[in-house]
Amino acid sequence: MRAALVIALLTAAAPAHEVITTKLTWNREVSRIIYQRCLSCHREGGTAPMSLATYAEARPWAKAIKEEVLERRMPPWGAVKGFGDFRDDAGLTQEEIMLLADWVEGGAPEGDAGWEPYQPSLKTAAPPAPPRGGVLVKGALTLKTPMRIGAIAPADVSENATVQVLAQRPDGTVEPMLWLLNFRSKWRRAYTYREPVMLPAGSKVIVFPSASVRLFASRAPG
Repeated sequence: MRAALVIALLTAAAPAHEVITTKLTWNREVSRIIYQRCLSCHREGGTAPMSLATYAEARPWAKAIKEEVLERRMPPWGAVKGFGDFRDDAGLTQEEIMLLADWVEGGAPEGDAGWEPYQPSLKTAAPPAPPRGGVLVKGALTLKTPMRIGAIAPADVSENATVQVLAQRPDGTVEPMLWLLNFRSKWRRAYTYREPVMLPAGSKVIVFPSASVRLFASRAPG
C-alpha cells in the first residue's frame, strides 16, 4: 500500500521551475500549516514515506500535496468535516486546503527566509489503543433514557467502506454524528465530540449501510 502511495506521489511531483503568480509563500503561510498538520508524520524518522520539513524537501511534492489535500486523503483523519464536531479533528480546514492549492497553482514559491517559523519539537507518540467498551450499535438503536454522547468509534466497519451515523430525535430533528469516507483500519479510534451530544429518550441512532459503531455515553438528566 505504501509503495503504491509513493508511486502515485512521484507521478504527481511538481516540476523544478514554474512561473510565480501568487504572493503566498512557503516561509510565510505554507510552512505553518505543514508544521502544524503534517510534520508529525512527514519528517525524518516519521511514519510517512517522505519528509516535508523544509522547502527543499517539500517543493518536489507540491503537485502531490495539492492533490492529496483536495481529495482530503491527507492528513489521514477519516471523518468528513461538518458531520459531527470533534475535539481531536486533524483534518484541514477549507481555508487551509485552498491556501495550499493556490500556493501550488501559483508556482509554489519559497519567499523571504525571514518569515520562516521555527520547526516544532516533536516526540513520537504511541498509536492510540483501539477503544473498548461503549454501547454497540449495529443498524439502529432506540434510546430508552436520555443520553449524553461523549465519543463514537467504528467497531465493525470494512476497509474502504463509507459509513454514516446520525441520530433522529423524537421531534424529528436529525443530529449528524459521524461520516467515515473510504474507511481505513488505522482510523479505528474514538472520535471525541468537542461538546457532548445530548439525545433525549426515544432518539434513534442509525448506522448505514451495514456496519456497527460504539457509543461512549452516560445517562443525561431529563
